[in-house]
Order: sequence, then structure tokens, then C-alpha cells
Amino acid sequence: MTPPLLSDRIASLPKTELHLHLEGSIQPATVCALTARHGVVMTQEEVRQRYGYRDFPEFIEAFKWVASFLREPQDYALIARDLAEHLLTQRVVYAEVTLSIGVMLLRKQKPEANFEALLRATEPFESRRLRFRWVFDAARQFGAAAAMEVVESAKRCNSKAIVAFGIGGDELSVPAKEFRGVFDRAAQLGLHRLMHAGEIGGPEKIREAIELLGAERIGHGIAAINDPQLMDLLAERKIPLEICPASNLRTGALARQLRRENATIEDHPLPKFLRHGIPVVLSTDDPAMFHTTLDEEYASSARMGLQEDELARVVEMGFEHTFSPAGETRGA
Repeated sequence: MTPPLLSDRIASLPKTELHLHLEGSIQPATVCALTARHGVVMTQEEVRQRYGYRDFPEFIEAFKWVASFLREPQDYALIARDLAEHLLTQRVVYAEVTLSIGVMLLRKQKPEANFEALLRATEPFESRRLRFRWVFDAARQFGAAAAMEVVESAKRCNSKAIVAFGIGGDELSVPAKEFRGVFDRAAQLGLHRLMHAGEIGGPEKIREAIELLGAERIGHGIAAINDPQLMDLLAERKIPLEICPASNLRTGALARQLRRENATIEDHPLPKFLRHGIPVVLSTDDPAMFHTTLDEEYASSARMGLQEDELARVVEMGFEHTFSPAGETRGA
């Protein structure tokens, strides 16, 4: 069903998802199936209660909780198939999905085995015009040595389907400069580079990601609204911001950046970024946990004041700023 304010034209366009965490995409019914595999019986309502939070730390705790039931390769295959079916309902033809490899390593799992299960689970969807590519993600708070292990895991997997290395987690923890060698190693291996920055941290976190680490896209980046010179830099260098409006509202990140107790979707800076010439790609981040869909994110963008031609431009920028050749992104 097309959400209000979203025209049939925009809803019908093929789309990309470029900021999407696999572990945050698990719908309540699939969470129940997952927990049951490991001896924990839950109702969907209980899962929805777990998926409720008031701020960013509470969201992180919920994310850690659901990820704790991802213990074997077949668990990853289950949630990947679930995600694929959901993406098809949103007319997504290309997705760069972030995997919490750092968490797998922390839990003494074998990322190579999990990744092989993911490849097997998602390959059949190519015949349905949905192509997956993968981002190997490290948790910033685990430190540089752990992040380097994520990069080396990508090397061991040796798959062209792995297009990037990224760092998420607590951006207020370890200084960016400590990851310089890690990002250099990722670049040496031919991986594109991503960084969550300026979500709850200040604009300096975005600048560090770009200037110290060579980040090619910025996860969230909404703090740029507080630094006009940084906005100019992003526009001049055509560095995309991966914007996830529902996430920014539900974690309290938007209110924090605007220095308010509360914020509404109409307060989001996405239109200002777009009209300033900054590339913007629209995504759902953790769609199950933020109770959103890609269609709803586009409808939210319309509520912010984007006109139909601007929404169509955002759809197109999703294809322009992938990490795969253009011919791979429009569906099989």
C-alpha cells in the first residue's frame, strides 16, 4: 500500500537501499522464529516491545539483543531471505547491506561461513531483479585492532560481492585517527570506505571521516547542518550523505543535532542538504527496528517539503552513488 503523500509515480520507480543493516531488518515474526530455534519462545508483541526505545543507547541495546540470536550460518540465511522478500515489496532492485562482522568476530563466529550462507540465500533473488552487495562493518567502540580483523575477514572471503568496509557503532568512542591504517588497508584491498559520522556526534566527526580516513559516503551526517563550511565541502566533493529520517527521529539524533528536546519529521535537514547541492541517498537503516519502509521514508521526505521532481532526483542519486558499476544496479 502506497503511503499518503507518496505519488504512484515515485512509489513505482525501481530503487536502491544503500544504508541498511541486516541485523536491524528482522521483522517480529522472523525474530520469533529465530529465538525459537535457540529455545526462547516469544510473541510478536513482546518483540515489538523490545523494538521500542527513547534514545540512541536504548536502540543499541535492542540491536545487541536481537543480534544475540544470530548464532549459526542458517540464522543469517533465514533473515537474509526475509529481508529480500521485504525489499521486493518496496521495488528495491539493488541493495548494499551492512553486516556486523565485528560482532560476529567478538562472538567467536566464523564470518566466512556466515557470509557463504548469505550468498546462497540471496543468489536466487537475482532472477527476481534484486541484487545484493555487502558492506563489512566494524564497531568503532571495539577499537582499531578489531576493525582490522574485519578488513582481513573481507580479504579471506575473497568475493566481488563485498564492495565496502565501514565503521558504525558509537562515534563518540575511539578517535577517527586511530583507524587510519585500517582504512588504508581496506583501500589497498580495493574496498570502498564508509563511516557513520555526524549522527549523534558533531560536524567534526564528518570532517575527520573524510579528511583522515578517506570516507566516500557518510552514514547519516545530519550534523553537517551545523557547519556551513562543511556543507560546502560535501557539495563541492560530491560526497553523499546516507539519510535515514525515521532512524534520526526514533534515536533522538535529530533532536540532539537541532539542540531541541523533541523534533518532528518536518524539522529534518534533508531538503536543505539536497538544495545545497549535497548528494543524498535515502535509506531505512534498521527498518524493522524503526518501524519503517523505504516507501515511508520517501513519504516522509514529501512531508519535509520535497517536490516530486526532487524525490525522483533522490531515487536517481541512489543509483548514481552505489559502489557497483552502473550495469549491475538496475536489476538482473
